[in-house]
Amino acid sequence: MSKHDDLEYRVLQMLVTKSSEGILQCNLWKDLKASSREGSRITLKLENKSLIRRERELFNGRWTYRVFLKRRPTEIDSILDVPCVACPDIEKCESNSEVSPKGCKQLNQWLGVAN
Repeated sequence: MSKHDDLEYRVLQMLVTKSSEGILQCNLWKDLKASSREGSRITLKLENKSLIRRERELFNGRWTYRVFLKRRPTEIDSILDVPCVACPDIEKCESNSEVSPKGCKQLNQWLGVAN
């Protein structure tokens, strides 16, 4: 793994831990012990890959960016109670059959979709 790939990975890992508040770009490089030039290149690369977004922010009288993840990793807790897991008809469930996700009352209720 190249140094840039390693830094990209470390930036993404830090942003996962920062939740929705993001992190100031200037602080990100300090935490990673990288130069601001190197850091700016990495964030531009991640932004071009649509993995992060940056919002301009005035901090201590200087302009910097607050960096956010565009998409959060999915957590298993978000799908643990999906009704499909315990459905007796799961083997027959297909989009074009009598038993399908479209017509499933339990799934639509779980999703909050009106039937």
